[in-house]
Amino acid sequence: MKKIKLVTSLLFFVVLTAGLFTACQPDDIETGNGIVGEELDASFTIAPVEGEVNKYLVKALATNYITSKWDIGNGEEAFLGKSEEIIYFPDAGTYTVKHYAIGIGGESYVAEQNVVVATSDPAANVIQGGLFETAEDHAKWTVLKISNGDFWTFNTGSVSVTTGGGWSQQAIYQAVQVEANQKYKIDMNVSSPAGLVNTWFEVYASATVPVQGSDYNKGTVVRSINTWAGCGLTPFDGLISAVGCGSNDGFITFTTSGTVYLVIKCGSEGSPTITIKDVQFRKK
Repeated sequence: MKKIKLVTSLLFFVVLTAGLFTACQPDDIETGNGIVGEELDASFTIAPVEGEVNKYLVKALATNYITSKWDIGNGEEAFLGKSEEIIYFPDAGTYTVKHYAIGIGGESYVAEQNVVVATSDPAANVIQGGLFETAEDHAKWTVLKISNGDFWTFNTGSVSVTTGGGWSQQAIYQAVQVEANQKYKIDMNVSSPAGLVNTWFEVYASATVPVQGSDYNKGTVVRSINTWAGCGLTPFDGLISAVGCGSNDGFITFTTSGTVYLVIKCGSEGSPTITIKDVQFRKK
């Protein structure tokens, strides 16, 4: 009898506890249970930072959320941050800035605004003479004669390379100063009125010093046009990031601060001409 009474008591306790637990739960999972909170206000203001170039203060207008996430519209991943952040756009353009207000259970709401950056920050480009507009600009560059001949013509606003044929190649280069762990993006305008045949055009950024009479293939090819890879076969005129090919996205970082060399190399079986304008080696 005692054993039966004990089991009956335990069964009654389990049923009673389950009933109490159920009675405490809200009928609607969307409200009041601590898993999903109230609707979040993700709206924000954005304003230029006085005395700074291309820097903006973004400020969330509400605080009814756990954390903020910002996407500044420059192609990089959104980042977790504070309700106020200073964001920087080194390059001119229109950027869609998004603020995600994240609440209980990971629920988030988003607001967005466009910001128009009128001009690029000149200090963000570590290249000198990248516009090729003057003799002073031209003097910033050194011709690397891997093969014999005169391949390079410095113009007002551009530089052109016409390879000597017979699989010959040459380059131009410039020493620049970089900061450790700073992300840089390399780009430039390139054009060819006729397209290319059996031609390679490669851009390097490396701490290895170029040596006259020697090939340069140090480090990663940051940008390229290569007919064997399927680009440059038809006439082109645009940023190498758009008309070039290769697996690299043009971004590069360095483990130590100091001098690196931007090397722009071109070679071909024939004698095509490629014109280069507005070389960019910009902090991101």
